Amino acid sequence: MAAAPPVTEVRKPSAPVTPARGYGWLKWLIPLALGIGLRIVPVPNGLTADAWHFFALFAAVIAGLIVEPLPGPAVGFIGVTIAALWLFVGKTPTEAMRWSLSGFSNDTVWLIFAANMFALGYEATGLGRRIALLLVKLLGKRTLGLGYAVALADLVLAPFMPSNTARSGGTIYPVVKNIPPLYGSTPDHSPRKIGSYLMWTGFATTNVTSSMFLTALAPNLLAIELARKIAHVDITWTAWFMGFLPVGILLFAATPLLTYVLYPPEVKRGTEVVFWAKNELQMLGRITRREITMAVLALAALIAWIAGSHWVAPVTVAMGVISLMILTGVVTWSNIAANKQAWSVLVWFATLVVMADGLNSVGFLKWFADRTVASVTHIPPIAIIVSVVTVFFFVHYLFASSTAHTAAVLPVFLAAMVAVPGVPTRAVTLMLVYTLGLLGVLTPYATGPSPIWYGSGYIAGKDFWKQGFIMGTIYLAVLLIVGLPYVLKFA
Repeated sequence: MAAAPPVTEVRKPSAPVTPARGYGWLKWLIPLALGIGLRIVPVPNGLTADAWHFFALFAAVIAGLIVEPLPGPAVGFIGVTIAALWLFVGKTPTEAMRWSLSGFSNDTVWLIFAANMFALGYEATGLGRRIALLLVKLLGKRTLGLGYAVALADLVLAPFMPSNTARSGGTIYPVVKNIPPLYGSTPDHSPRKIGSYLMWTGFATTNVTSSMFLTALAPNLLAIELARKIAHVDITWTAWFMGFLPVGILLFAATPLLTYVLYPPEVKRGTEVVFWAKNELQMLGRITRREITMAVLALAALIAWIAGSHWVAPVTVAMGVISLMILTGVVTWSNIAANKQAWSVLVWFATLVVMADGLNSVGFLKWFADRTVASVTHIPPIAIIVSVVTVFFFVHYLFASSTAHTAAVLPVFLAAMVAVPGVPTRAVTLMLVYTLGLLGVLTPYATGPSPIWYGSGYIAGKDFWKQGFIMGTIYLAVLLIVGLPYVLKFA
């Protein structure tokens, strides 16, 4: 890698903070205290003991992911193992074992893995660096301009790609990953220089675009079917788009700028880097055969994801492309086997999918949703909508999949809202389904692209949780303040 070019207006990085010795036990104390505390609390009415105890374990695992006494994959792995040993899900050891391993058969888990392999291909061939240099040459004078370039790339693809993991993780991320090193910003050296900003902008934007278009997120399609069957509300592609349009335009335009303010890069602008990128491109010379092969394979995957979703699953397309990458020499199996990040993310997300599924299997989610809805039925209709949408949004902390959230909780909320006199059914239905993309910003496991962007290493764990909560709250507030009045009047 060539030396980083000079840049202007660079803030001197603060000295690294050395963790205080002797306090590592605190990272263990928090999840253990939470888990044991919930475990000894009397079981609430309507829940079985196993359901409550499983929730206690789940809460401890989530606390462990936040404070990180061990790496995330290890925390998830231990949590699933404990659940299987105690037979929280499944009546026999064999059933518990099958449940504990079921996450490794999840399509999204393998699509996340495939996205990391695509990134590997871009890196191994040099194609990612070439594209990154082109972007920097065109837009690199201002960091904010690069942020909007990343956002616009996602927006262009969103209407045509129902898999946000394929769109954001498999197409946008492999390119964005190559930009920060051009500025001397890596996960281990000056990540906040520019890498953290670009990574968070790319991740947050895909959650906005996932709500903007009916066809930008697979659970959206499930949601409109549930809305039709349960609430008797028909939502066309155009109706979805127009109903969310004021919120979508505002959030899309604001996300790169909000990130610029809330999670600012150290490099604001750098005229020199543009000239440096131009020289680097000249030094790279003509595009190589391996780069062309990778570009053709990536384009083929993109076309198949957009046009072939009715005939072949996105993960099958991704696996086919990885196979061709190996056969054509773009990458070797040794390259794939050595990619520790990809394998760690696979284990981490697979275990979290299982843990979240367990909450549904033991009946905890239905119990929680029923109690939530019952508690708000006595308040005014508008307050009901605000309360229900807010709970529906933040309950996603319990899920590692937007699809699982949609399938497990949306039917309960829709059925309850239909039964409440005075509540405008279409409005509350639209508000609920519009959250499905936005709520993906909350956690490092909230939606398919989350572990990919988080796994880049540019965004520290505590920063991801903090920014997720802040941005999630802002997204929800805009949806309620701007979107609800608009939907009530025009939808």
